[in-house]
Amino acid sequence: MAIEELKDQSQLHFLVIPLGSSGHYIPTIDMAKLLAQHGVKITIVTTPVSAIRFGSVLDQAIQSGLPIDFLKFPFPSTEFGLPEGCETIDDLPHMGLIMALLSAYSTQQQHVEQYIEKLNPRPHCIISDSFLIWPNETAKKFQIPRIIFDSMNCFTQMCNHILYLTKVHESVEESESFVLPGLPDRIELTRCQLPSVFNAPDLKGMSDYSEKIRISELEAYGVVINSFQELEPGYVDEFQKVRGGKAWCIGPLSLCHTDARETAERGNKSSINKNECLKWLDSQENGSVIYVCLGSISQIHPDQLVQLALALESSKNPFIWVVRAGNRTNIIEKWIDDEGFEERTKDRALLIRGWAPQLLVLSHPSIGAFLTHCGSNSLVEGICAGVPMITWPQYQEQFYNEKFVVNVLKTGVSIGEQKKPRMAMTSEEISKAIEIVMEQGSEGEERRKRAKELGEMAYQAIEDGGSSYRNVTRLIQDIRNHAISTKST
Repeated sequence: MAIEELKDQSQLHFLVIPLGSSGHYIPTIDMAKLLAQHGVKITIVTTPVSAIRFGSVLDQAIQSGLPIDFLKFPFPSTEFGLPEGCETIDDLPHMGLIMALLSAYSTQQQHVEQYIEKLNPRPHCIISDSFLIWPNETAKKFQIPRIIFDSMNCFTQMCNHILYLTKVHESVEESESFVLPGLPDRIELTRCQLPSVFNAPDLKGMSDYSEKIRISELEAYGVVINSFQELEPGYVDEFQKVRGGKAWCIGPLSLCHTDARETAERGNKSSINKNECLKWLDSQENGSVIYVCLGSISQIHPDQLVQLALALESSKNPFIWVVRAGNRTNIIEKWIDDEGFEERTKDRALLIRGWAPQLLVLSHPSIGAFLTHCGSNSLVEGICAGVPMITWPQYQEQFYNEKFVVNVLKTGVSIGEQKKPRMAMTSEEISKAIEIVMEQGSEGEERRKRAKELGEMAYQAIEDGGSSYRNVTRLIQDIRNHAISTKST
């Protein structure tokens, strides 16, 4: 219906500029598809490797006639000291090269500006990742409204806003807890649980870059959020005030994919056969399986993964474990082989190496819990699936997300909430959290009920007339009004 409504009017053109990282790129692709479904012409700025890796999920949508196109520019990896073909954060040999990667991405500015110069009319809007600074300069140059896309929810946005505003964290010791003032819920954190921008920066140059991001965000026309009103009403309202009404919650974006192949290959081609995975899931009892995935760029030490493996084995529950440890994956793989772990658990375990079809897995009725690192995408996907979570955050906003799940939504249990970040977890502590989430008593039933209700709300939000559907319409109309007013002056 949205496309038909726009047919008689000039078509809007949005230039979408993602950051090369699966955690950022995947929801950006989802957003592009959603906007195209509402009749907006979308051009996605990308690199050759990313176009193949992340863009293939849109092939079917493009073939069906959705107005989506890719604008591919070469990526100068080796010129910035990166390995040949390294175009995303996931591909970095180590995180010390992240500034080099961001610098390489800034070379897109010249290509994009040359592209815009030749267009008549020019794009009506630029939507770019919050970590990219140069699109702000380009938007100013061509007087095009720039909207930031941020996969973080409004709760996280407000946590950051309060910290910038009050600097309450600066008056406490690293391990001392403090309460974030002025939020709808009591949120208690320690300094070592904060993103690096509020702590001692881990990476050279990131402090200055973070300040530039902050300025760029303040200058942006608005913000698009991968969340929905019913999930965090108080935080959405407060963030709307911060952004002067220019904040649109249009998620959950992952729900724009309804085709099974798209769902299975969202983000990357799955390393396990879809039918094989479904067959295994179908063989398990409803609500019995623990799904374990600690992110696409998991850096958890292999020793900790051993503790995780032992906890999963002792739980007696069937489980799916996505085995990753960054450039140390070979160490945990050797332990699995040497200890015969896969053989010992083969009757109730499925180990996945590489990319897992996470949406497909989480939506299966046999899944009873999601053990997650609390990345923003995984958080939303777990909520959509209506399953309780076992939280094990590692860095950045993941600790915020844990507080959101455990303290606000009350659909999760923390593995080590009372411990400092990066402190070693024991198999006993992990087992205890699994046991609490999977238990069949009244507390567990209430947690599962809340999780299921949130999942139902998520689907309602994106339906015609739902809160996120209405926000997409409002966003498009806002940009249309801006284009009309600009043209008339």
